Amino acid sequence: MHDIKIIRDNPAAFDAGLALRALEPQSDRLIELDGQRREALGRQQDAETQRNALSKQIGAAKAKGDDDEFNRLRAEVDRLKGVLEEAGEQAAHFSEVLNQHLAAIPNLPFTDVPVGKEECDNQEVRRWGEPVELGFTARDHVDLGETLGQMDFGGAAAMSGARFVSLKGGLARLERALAQFMLDLHTGEHGYTEVSPPYMVRDEAMFGTGQLPKFADDLFRTTDGRWLIPTAEVPLTNLARDAIHPEASLPMRMTAYTPCFRSEAGSAGRDTRGMIRLHQFQKVEMVSLVAPQDSAAELDRMTGCAEKVMQLLELPYRVMMLCTGDMGFSARRTFDLEVWLPSQGCYREISSCSDCGDFQARRMSARYRAEGEKRPAYLHTLNGSGVAVGRALLAVMENYQREDGSIAIPEVLRPYMGGMDRLEASK
Repeated sequence: MHDIKIIRDNPAAFDAGLALRALEPQSDRLIELDGQRREALGRQQDAETQRNALSKQIGAAKAKGDDDEFNRLRAEVDRLKGVLEEAGEQAAHFSEVLNQHLAAIPNLPFTDVPVGKEECDNQEVRRWGEPVELGFTARDHVDLGETLGQMDFGGAAAMSGARFVSLKGGLARLERALAQFMLDLHTGEHGYTEVSPPYMVRDEAMFGTGQLPKFADDLFRTTDGRWLIPTAEVPLTNLARDAIHPEASLPMRMTAYTPCFRSEAGSAGRDTRGMIRLHQFQKVEMVSLVAPQDSAAELDRMTGCAEKVMQLLELPYRVMMLCTGDMGFSARRTFDLEVWLPSQGCYREISSCSDCGDFQARRMSARYRAEGEKRPAYLHTLNGSGVAVGRALLAVMENYQREDGSIAIPEVLRPYMGGMDRLEASK
């Protein structure tokens, strides 16, 4: 969430940042609401000061036995009580309206983020590996999985509806192997602490990371008012909420392997075939909490951690800097990793790493105190997929497919597969 003080001090810069996201200027309205809030608070404070002074005079008049003065002062105190209540209600009202406006405004992108409206305006940063030459017509992961007898969309749809899948046998084990490999890499080599977080959270947690209030339609909610997490970013980042952390504890790096639940409300008709866009999928997530001066370097580091996964799996990929119109609500800079899919002849997203600055930390009051400083400051938060396990699975299937329909196991995953070097059709 944005700081109204910063907006008040430099409204032109704030509106210029909104313009990068193709949004209309909003500083005038925000400053007006803030002025009304501050004016009401001023009246409340003045009334409180006057009431306190009169209370002392009432005591003096009572001690003197001056009934007329006593009654006059009491009447004035009663009047001020009404002023206090009215001003307090107005201050609370304007504060609520102001916060509602601020909560709906996305983070401002860095000025070097490419300006654009959609995916085609993203900027390629680098590539790794060359698209595989199979020597035969590539089959997609659905065809491969169903031929193996280990990927069941029909059975999943019968019990859960569209956009669900059931994996069996070797593919189920391969999915588990991918997740375990990623967790071992991030904890053993990249310095992340593994966390097993809740899969359901309250409104405050979703608000803190920016899913609420704007994106409620993209989420699943339980009958008791909790939300199923769309990503482990939500519970991991919220572990820092409502606290002041010592500078010595930074950076805080956490990783988790969780299911993710998304309604995909805004993706009607997109990727309806296969595992690209499911209501439930698995992901290994990375979250970093750092001091402000370290966030830019941390984003590069986090992106590199995700790239290492792809390199060890020997999957060709490219890194894209997202344009202003394609970035997430809470991000100020995002790098996407896109993996090569032979069946589609193109790169598709498999990881997204974002620097959110202090945007999320303000929404959840996550702060730190620098050594020697009296006043705490807001943390900077970063999150990234390390990587999406389901998409890594289908990428392995398609890039390691053989003409007979079998799938070779990447060398790095074989220890997790009991030494198995390929998947073949179930008997």
